[in-house]
Amino acid sequence: MLKTEFLEVSQDNFFHKKNSLNIDGKLHSLSEPKVMGILNITPNSFYDGGKLRSDHDILKLAEKHLKEGAYFLDVGGYSTKPGADEVTIEEETNRVCGAGEVILKEFPNAILSVDTFRSDVAEKAVSSGFKLVNDVSGGSLDESMFNVLSKLKVPYILMHMRGTPKNMQSLTDYDNLARDIISDLSIKVKKLTELGVHDVIIDPGFGFSKTIDQNFELLQSLDLFHLLELPLLVGLSRKSSIYKTLETDAENALNGTTVLNTIALQKGASILRVHDVKEAVEAIKLTQKIKKA
Repeated sequence: MLKTEFLEVSQDNFFHKKNSLNIDGKLHSLSEPKVMGILNITPNSFYDGGKLRSDHDILKLAEKHLKEGAYFLDVGGYSTKPGADEVTIEEETNRVCGAGEVILKEFPNAILSVDTFRSDVAEKAVSSGFKLVNDVSGGSLDESMFNVLSKLKVPYILMHMRGTPKNMQSLTDYDNLARDIISDLSIKVKKLTELGVHDVIIDPGFGFSKTIDQNFELLQSLDLFHLLELPLLVGLSRKSSIYKTLETDAENALNGTTVLNTIALQKGASILRVHDVKEAVEAIKLTQKIKKA
């Protein structure tokens, strides 16, 4: 599959990619990169778990993200850090839909993304006002996800991961890291296209079934993902590859995050998914200035 995909892409359109998303019939341009602010409605996410304990906390962070320039808000109710505990579908649905209701009541124009690998949760979230589905499993943990997406007609973030959150870090053997990931994603993109899902965003899956060294190799090879000719989302924010390399912790990984986000932007990232919106927006402004110079 990969060989065919590579042969179909010429040097002339190597860096061409779809640069807009259809959300409720309106085209949203990605010609200038956008920021997706994270809201984890969980007790155990690796960096911000347990911080959003009330509606007030949720609104305060949503307002902060939006004021600082977030274009999207990504709401998750199930921690996918390595070894994370199971969460029932009902609990996950209540977390994300409850948070979404609170946010949209105060900020009706906010564009919400639901961070879930479960089709039931995705369907209920979209029916309650969410506009995108962000699936860390790329459809591999719920065989109904792609069929549900064909009905929902919302943009879909297709991430690469192997296994489950409990065992993904033991599944890191690749023949060729970037090639293998692009091949896996291209097969899924083809299936989604056949099902009528046309607004697909690619996420290479930093930190998911990759070692620390592989995450840096993946970032170095990021421009190869433009072969898929789709928008590219990068989620590096405060991850262990950063803070372990710097011999610190997630609390002190903001500077490292900004450095790697800047590299990702230089390699063509369309969306940065982050905990810290202000710094990501500044990185975009500066890299765009260089691009236009």
